[in-house]
Amino acid sequence: MQYNQTEIQYYQVTFMATYSELMAQAQALMAQAEQARKNELSEVIADIKAKMKQYGITVADLGGASARKAGKSKSSAPAKYRGPNGELWAGGPGRKPQWVRDALAAGKSIEDFRI
Repeated sequence: MQYNQTEIQYYQVTFMATYSELMAQAQALMAQAEQARKNELSEVIADIKAKMKQYGITVADLGGASARKAGKSKSSAPAKYRGPNGELWAGGPGRKPQWVRDALAAGKSIEDFRI
């Protein structure tokens, strides 16, 4: 049976990829997904604002993080890092916030967010 070059490449990528190749593909996909998120973000925000205006919904009605004082954290340590949406983190021991884990998974450095 004869295989064309595309079939051979598909087989190699699908069945014979090394860990490092798969990790490189995963990082490339994460970067691509982050770029798609950034491209869609302003449209999504505009849509949300329009619906909030249409239905008379305020930020306080949503009961989210803005219901508490902005920038206030649970920690008494001063914030060392600011996330892409204004989140603050002191960088102490314990579990990293989701925005930090997402940024690191996308190949960014935590130092990019240092205040």
